[in-house]
Amino acid sequence: MLPKVQSASHVQWLDLTLTQIEKALGLEVGRIGIEAQIENAAGLVNVDAIAGASPRVETVIFGPADFMASVNMRSLVVGALIPEYPGDPYHYILMRILMAARMHDKQAIDGPFLQIRDVDGFREVAKRSAALGFDGKWVLHPGQIDAANEVYSPAQADYDHAELILDAYEFYTSEAGGRLGAVMLGDEMIDEASRKMALVIAAKGRAAGMSRTTSFTPPEG
Repeated sequence: MLPKVQSASHVQWLDLTLTQIEKALGLEVGRIGIEAQIENAAGLVNVDAIAGASPRVETVIFGPADFMASVNMRSLVVGALIPEYPGDPYHYILMRILMAARMHDKQAIDGPFLQIRDVDGFREVAKRSAALGFDGKWVLHPGQIDAANEVYSPAQADYDHAELILDAYEFYTSEAGGRLGAVMLGDEMIDEASRKMALVIAAKGRAAGMSRTTSFTPPEG
């Protein structure tokens, strides 16, 4: 993990250093990955270049505490909403990191919640980044693990529906289903875009070890 990354050159310096270490130890070059942590304004401004600075970069992480200090944010509770501000002060930051990560096909990970005994608070903060599409969140204490797994895994109903869409779309685009591009699944129209969205939810559910509770039955005739 590379903390306080401010530019692509920081990543490239570490890449070169790791290459030298790997060669010296007889390891495959590129074996060691890099997780880049964004912890200040410069890092956020340059996050696109940072995410694409090296094939070693696997993950882009938000470091909230140092970031809040770097921009003079008026809060002492990491991740908490600020009563004087009507919106979500972290929305732009999280979306900026997420867009850079996705543009370069990297993971996006939310940073820690420091109030380790406030599991409900952790859960509420995690819900925000999970809803945007983040892949997970750092935990600082074993008591936060179950909440993290719960929040970043899809609900059973959503997972079932995603798998249903995938099965239905596969059938209806096949010769047996009429090779249709868009069809009705109950009251919902599904098409290629629906399939892509369903793939995201299904992949998260499968990674979490979920089992579907429904199945698609092709119509008769």
